Amino acid sequence: MAVREGLLALLREGPRYGYQLKTEFEAATGGVWTINVGQVYTTLERLGRDGLVTLDERDEQKLYSITLAGVDELGAWWEAVPTEEPPPRDELMLKMLMAIELGPDHGLGVITKHRTALTSLLQRRRRAATGAASAASNGNGSSNRNGSGAGLAAALVADALIVRAEADLRWLDLCEARLLAAGKRPATNSETHSNTHSGIRTATTGQKAAT
Repeated sequence: MAVREGLLALLREGPRYGYQLKTEFEAATGGVWTINVGQVYTTLERLGRDGLVTLDERDEQKLYSITLAGVDELGAWWEAVPTEEPPPRDELMLKMLMAIELGPDHGLGVITKHRTALTSLLQRRRRAATGAASAASNGNGSSNRNGSGAGLAAALVADALIVRAEADLRWLDLCEARLLAAGKRPATNSETHSNTHSGIRTATTGQKAAT
């Protein structure tokens, strides 16, 4: 989670106090990612050492502002795009790669268990997304973070979580298909199944029964 850049983005709008940054960060991320105020101040101290923010102490309160170097740093973050690098460490991917090393039966068992869990998770996320979208639409297009802005952020986060769950389910289907196609274990009629995820129907077919 890019807490560092998130705080810079908030400070780009104007000076903020530490607790104010915590509250606005959580609102801007739809309430999905909470941070404690200690983490905020620790990050701000690092930003200060790097010359990206300045501190003005007033009446025993710490007011933070972004510097020109901080604005440049934030601009570089906005401009950064994905590059051809090794994929980030993903627990599900690593688990599957290790599972197939223990044999096809173990690999297929892990697939089945995670598919069931992800399908249930996807259903919950879709229900949550319906509520988030409703909250966003009730804001009448306002960008106030305390109102519809928070609802819009929550809806965008919910959309991202749904898409990622759908992608994980699709990837598990592909893992299963590749395991079976590789001949690590012959498919049987009992293993033929059809799954539907977010309107996308995927099927893994084993040996066809004689007609």
